Amino acid sequence: MNTNFFDIYIVGVGGQGVLTIADIFTHTAFEHDVPVNYFPTKGMAQRGGFVKAQLRIGREGTGPDIPEGGADLIISMEISETLKALKYLKPGGEAFVYENRWEPTDVMLGTAPYPALAAVAEETAKAGGVLHVLRASSLPEYQGKPVRDNIYILGALMRHTALKKIFTEEEIAKSIREKWPKGAETNLYAFAEGLKANVRA
Repeated sequence: MNTNFFDIYIVGVGGQGVLTIADIFTHTAFEHDVPVNYFPTKGMAQRGGFVKAQLRIGREGTGPDIPEGGADLIISMEISETLKALKYLKPGGEAFVYENRWEPTDVMLGTAPYPALAAVAEETAKAGGVLHVLRASSLPEYQGKPVRDNIYILGALMRHTALKKIFTEEEIAKSIREKWPKGAETNLYAFAEGLKANVRA
C-alpha cells in the first residue's frame, strides 16, 4: 500500500452500499498501519436517503471533513448526487460515476428535472477534473443472480482511477475475503468482473 495522502469523497443513497465501500478502504488502510480518518453521514431514510462518506488516508491528526476543492477522488453511486459532491473535487482529481438513477421526490412529482449526465460532465470539466462513467446496465451475474454492484464498482475503481496507486488489487481482495468469508467466492467474482469493466469518459 502506498502511503501518499489521498482524500476520497463518496456519495449515494441508502441501500447502495456506500458505507461498505468506505469500510473496505478503511480496513485495508488499518491492515497496513496507515492512518485513515473516516467520517460517514446518513440521511433520514434508511433506504433512499442521502448517504456520504469522507476518507482521508495517510494523514496524521487531520480533521474528518474534506475541504471544498480538496478531494482526489469522488465516487458517486447515483447521477444526481454527483452534482452535490463536485465542489469538493480538486483540480486534476477524478470523479467516478455509477450511472444509476434514483429519482428524488420532486422529480417523481414533476416539479424538478432530473439532471442529465452531460451536466455532470460539464461541472466536472469546470472543476478541472477527469470523469469516469460506469453503466449500471453492465452489472454481471453470478450463478444467475446479479452481483453486488458496490463490489463490482470497487474493481472498476481499482482499474481506472488513481486508487491503484494507493491500494493494490490483492490488498482490496484480501479485505473483501475478510469482510465476507462465507460469501467470498461471489464477491471476489464481482470484484474481478469490475476489474474488466469498460468505463467511459
